[in-house]
Amino acid sequence: MAIPVNKKIYPRSSYFETIYLKNVINSPNIIVGDYTMYNDFAKDPTAFEKNNVLYHYPINNDKLIIGKFCSIACGAKFIMTSANHSLESLSTYPFPIFVEEWDLDWKDVTTAWDNKGDIVIGNDVWIGYEAVIMPGVHIGNGAIIGTRAVVTKDVPPYAIVGGVPAKIIKMRFADDVIDKLQNLQWWNWSYDKIKDNINYIQNGNLQMLLKTN
Repeated sequence: MAIPVNKKIYPRSSYFETIYLKNVINSPNIIVGDYTMYNDFAKDPTAFEKNNVLYHYPINNDKLIIGKFCSIACGAKFIMTSANHSLESLSTYPFPIFVEEWDLDWKDVTTAWDNKGDIVIGNDVWIGYEAVIMPGVHIGNGAIIGTRAVVTKDVPPYAIVGGVPAKIIKMRFADDVIDKLQNLQWWNWSYDKIKDNINYIQNGNLQMLLKTN
């Protein structure tokens, strides 16, 4: 009997470099959708929370939210808001962190950085090898993030971006197709419905998918 997706760590029973990411996350501030996968051929992929989500301090309460059916390549990094140093100060030095040294108040520690907010990744997003997603960035459904891109701004649905800083290279589909895919939301279908329509998804047969919706 197959293990339910909400329990399974390794999609392939004899291959341990790729995981269903949701099932190894412990932090309540990291939320991952079903079937989203992470591949790591250099380190233990189950250590994603430690190795790939950086400067994620509970005191800030910022969230990393990743949708369903995303593909995250080896070494991708998510830089959370506590990595920032405050630009409101006359100095970029994070004095509020060093409470004991400067006789400061712990309640002011978060003033050491500018709060950029949550990182939100949509559904069916492909994040390439060693790409870096910066604090507060929102990435739309179906987007592709190129290898070693540094994403500093929001990415529209179904855009392909690359570079440092990342810029739109092209859109994957015409606007009307993107609108239909956004409305279709196949990633929210049941397992059985997706299974029945995998060929149409793989072959780009949008018209048949629209008929089944």
